[in-house]
Amino acid sequence: AVVLCAYLETGGVDLRDRSVIELGAGTGLLGIVATLLGARVTITDRAAALEFLESNVQANLPSELRPRAVVKELTWGKDLGNFPPGAFDFILGADIVYLEETFAELLQTLEHLCSEQTVILLSCRIRYERDHRFLKMLRGRFSVYEVHYDSSKDVHIYKAQRGSRKDDF
Repeated sequence: AVVLCAYLETGGVDLRDRSVIELGAGTGLLGIVATLLGARVTITDRAAALEFLESNVQANLPSELRPRAVVKELTWGKDLGNFPPGAFDFILGADIVYLEETFAELLQTLEHLCSEQTVILLSCRIRYERDHRFLKMLRGRFSVYEVHYDSSKDVHIYKAQRGSRKDDF
């Protein structure tokens, strides 16, 4: 999450007044930073994480920005009806590619949330063969490019979009 936050903070991606959803938020760091950078953010995780996530958002966002960050439950592949299809400009995920049994549901969720213009940014370590399998699955449905590599932390950031356009964001 720290690597993707730093990448966003360098200003290569303009999040001001953009609609952003964070998947598998954990502590919510990435969603909080996106909110601070001007986005309207939906910060999601499974039910068990929501109380902690909500308290982090309350503790780390100034009161005037809190309305721009909404914490919502999302179990990949299950709660998709609660999220309008293709409604987000950006989908962010940090270190969410590690459980192979969730890959199909994660891809289903990404497809549901994406429009032709949506940009997906995923940061992850490539530790195991299953991580390569996920990237192959992702490339089967989206155009995927590595946009940043932090060698000190061994973290890759991938940009994915529908179609084959290489448009800059």
